[in-house]
Amino acid sequence: MPDQSKPAMTMREIREGLGHVQAGQPEPIVQATRYTVSCLPEDGIDSHVFEITVEYRGHDRWAVKRHSQCLAADGTWDYEMRPSERDDDWLDTHRFDLDTALKLAKEAAPKVTVNGFTVADALRMAQERAEAGRG
Repeated sequence: MPDQSKPAMTMREIREGLGHVQAGQPEPIVQATRYTVSCLPEDGIDSHVFEITVEYRGHDRWAVKRHSQCLAADGTWDYEMRPSERDDDWLDTHRFDLDTALKLAKEAAPKVTVNGFTVADALRMAQERAEAGRG
């Protein structure tokens, strides 16, 4: 039975005891800053060109991105301006809380078109390639 008279060690104390971090050294902060949203399988040959990303922009605000464009609240895409050129109105229509950004990205993902090919076209071509490889 564990000794109840001693307080439990913190993760920091355990890591210091194992030599993974030196006493007094700052603890690194780890934060997820990017999500990938796509209708194509992640291992698909064309998946990277059809993806949309949701990227953290600070202060609990996220951008929905496709290459160098940002999705606006009204569903239109705009080129992302330099930070010094973005006014509050632009930011308010192109930055979202995480849940909203992911919802918008999921709604936009099936509508992505690359060189005239839709997501449906890409999925069909991937299926055809898979079937040709089997037969």
